[in-house]
Amino acid sequence: MTEPGVALGAAVDPAEVAPATAGQPGRPLVLLLSGPNLNLLGDRQPEVYGSATLEDHVAAATEAAASAGLAVEHVQSNHEGVLIDAVHGARGRCAAIVINPGAFTHYAWGLHDALAAFDGPVVEVHLSNPDAREPWRRTSVVSPVATGTIAGLGGHGYVLAIAAVARLLA
Repeated sequence: MTEPGVALGAAVDPAEVAPATAGQPGRPLVLLLSGPNLNLLGDRQPEVYGSATLEDHVAAATEAAASAGLAVEHVQSNHEGVLIDAVHGARGRCAAIVINPGAFTHYAWGLHDALAAFDGPVVEVHLSNPDAREPWRRTSVVSPVATGTIAGLGGHGYVLAIAAVARLLA
């Protein structure tokens, strides 16, 4: 299944991926990226990921950003190329990226390379603690290009990531 208007393998303009919140004039913009299956939060494995939905996490990040004088633009996709296109579109436009790469954490080298080409802070977020789970989850291809990683603190990790970005940009 593809996102509305998104053909598999097609180049995607990140502005067409329906960001949840657009930037506000005068406020540095933070791109919040959500990887595969995060659209299922609230239903998928609540014993691991909690009962909050992705929309709940985006709202918390947006509120924290507004309090810090930042704006948030959110893109969720189950397709690596859409997230890569969003990172490319953030270059020169966004001050920072907060990313929960989901399963892309472990093998998405294209996403790794796109993030490496971004000139601002990149904060990796995980709701659960990958180091406390299956061994294959302990490898992140995002961490080497991230400024920092916040993991295992549930939805509060998004608020902490925004606070970290605000301090890094100050």
